[in-house]
Amino acid sequence: MEICAGAGGQSLGLERAGFEHELAIELDENAANTLRHNRPHWKVALGDVADPSVWDPRDYAPGKRDGRPIDLLAGGVPCPPFSIAGRQLGANDERDLFAWAVEQVAVLRPRALLLENVRGLSMPRFAGYRQHVLDQLQKFGYAAEWKLLQASDYGVPQLRPRFVLVAMRDEDFAYFHWPEPVGKPPTVGETLYELMKANGWARAEEWRDRANNIAPTIVGGSKKHGGADLGPTRAKRAWAEMWVDAHGLANHAPRTDEDIIIERGPKLTVEMVKYLQGWDDDEFRWTFTGKKTSSYRQIGNAFPPPVAKALGEAIAAALNHTAERHDRVLDTDRHDEIYRALRDHGDFMTADQIARATELVLEPQELERRISLLSRDFHIEVRNGKLPVAYKLGEFKAFVGQADHARHDRFERYRTKIS
Repeated sequence: MEICAGAGGQSLGLERAGFEHELAIELDENAANTLRHNRPHWKVALGDVADPSVWDPRDYAPGKRDGRPIDLLAGGVPCPPFSIAGRQLGANDERDLFAWAVEQVAVLRPRALLLENVRGLSMPRFAGYRQHVLDQLQKFGYAAEWKLLQASDYGVPQLRPRFVLVAMRDEDFAYFHWPEPVGKPPTVGETLYELMKANGWARAEEWRDRANNIAPTIVGGSKKHGGADLGPTRAKRAWAEMWVDAHGLANHAPRTDEDIIIERGPKLTVEMVKYLQGWDDDEFRWTFTGKKTSSYRQIGNAFPPPVAKALGEAIAAALNHTAERHDRVLDTDRHDEIYRALRDHGDFMTADQIARATELVLEPQELERRISLLSRDFHIEVRNGKLPVAYKLGEFKAFVGQADHARHDRFERYRTKIS
């Protein structure tokens, strides 16, 4: 079961790892069309993944189908709520579906969960959010672990760090191992040389030798912003060092020097960007439908297929108990001790009480900072007065399926710009 499937990066990688799709749900029509074009036999639902009229997770709960359980619930839920490049609104962002996706584990009861997102989710800003996710999964009977993976460790010629959550029941998680890196990836020049010289450009070999590094993270962007572009200023500088013009995309590889601005170098085509994201003409063959900007956005927002395959194989080996069993103890309490102390206490706690419960030595300013971060995703009551200041943890602000959540109004208001 794949939610927020996009144009198929994770889909294809998991298929190559041996998983069959029961259903893929995607909001963007162009991306859904790409899925259907490449896999006509897949069932693809178009629309808001949290809308029961698009699909109802209860229809796929144990006992509702032919007796076959969902082995894997997977998805690349929207990144903007956690992105360093954005406002990091987290639970207050109408695009946030991470917490909602975790809640579906209690409904679908899959054997495993795989969710991926941007590196920003791994930062201190979201420590409480991550702790809540781990605690919920533990309540549902699942062991879980987060890990920051680099796409370049799995043969993808691009930086692209991804923060990944994997969860399974204890008896299966005992066989799970994060996939090992496969070695140094090819450079941009090595990856794209054949495509760059396809139209006879005489300086293609020189370009290959100058493009002797891996690509910065490719940013697909969103409907809120302009056309195809290879990223912000820092990324453009990295591209410039490889003699690549990052200001937009070309329609074809250069034929002569007149086709490019020599000082900047050639622009990449959509096909070239696809290769840098891990698609190829062999194991990961895939066709993108739609116009140039749409195709680039689909590619740039995708999860690289080779990384998805590596994770899928590791998950399959755990579920089949073919990997080596281990007895490591998961450190599930380390993300936010203050959150857990407030949650377990259930009432107001002073700074001294929090210190005793967590065994943390925090200056008053640091405690206030940590509480402030928590308050961005949770309701926090503060008690002032003659007594010492005390704090009480309230409800999680994130959308987890509430019919009266503010997410619904905001989502409808900005629906045409959400991608």
